[in-house]
Amino acid sequence: MRARVRALRAQGHNIRSVARILSLPYTTVWHWCVDRPEATKSSSAARCFRCRPDQKNPADPAAYAYLLGLYLGDGHLVTTDRVPVLRIYCTDTWPHLIDACDAAMRAVLANRVQRVQKQGCVAVQSTGRHWPCLIPQHGPGKKHERPIVLAGWQWEILTAHVGHFLRGLFHSDGCRVSNRVTVRTKTYVYPRYMFVNESADIMELCQWALDLLGIAWKMNRPNSLSVARREAVAALDRHVGPKS
Repeated sequence: MRARVRALRAQGHNIRSVARILSLPYTTVWHWCVDRPEATKSSSAARCFRCRPDQKNPADPAAYAYLLGLYLGDGHLVTTDRVPVLRIYCTDTWPHLIDACDAAMRAVLANRVQRVQKQGCVAVQSTGRHWPCLIPQHGPGKKHERPIVLAGWQWEILTAHVGHFLRGLFHSDGCRVSNRVTVRTKTYVYPRYMFVNESADIMELCQWALDLLGIAWKMNRPNSLSVARREAVAALDRHVGPKS
């Protein structure tokens, strides 16, 4: 529309005439032609490292790894709207998780982040044309009903920041619980991490990340992974820790 406005101006039409032809407010045409005659470069485009030939990695790769983990767990990228919207749903129980998600979005791409209260959770969301560049795993339907395949540049980032990626996965679809076991009338309580996800591809990513850090795990159900050994829990505590 800006281009059409400037084309008509170049043909000799005045501002009022252009506004009438295109059914635009006079002040809008004046702003585009007089106050700001050149379109400003999108700040999100400037921050999207995938669209900049002079930048190969995100400014904060650790934040990107964490945000990708959150997205794979509880995120959704809407590309049917005029501007794509990245939404990550965080339960009300963990206010610091909401803050961490907000901070990660801002560190990766967003200039502004909204928090929309839902029933029992908060949708932390950001609009940006370049979110699809950074999260190519988006697509129609549920994640467990389509392949989740990482790009080569994503593997490089996650390999270097695998602890932050695991933190995002466990902060979304995981938890740290106190497991109670009774043996010969004596009850033992020990910490345990659980990660539950219906997508076999996402589960394999979690397994890969744990293997990379040498953290023992086992599948207690087809869609559920458990980290229960004392040394494994201690190692995961250093990277993830309990939600808060």
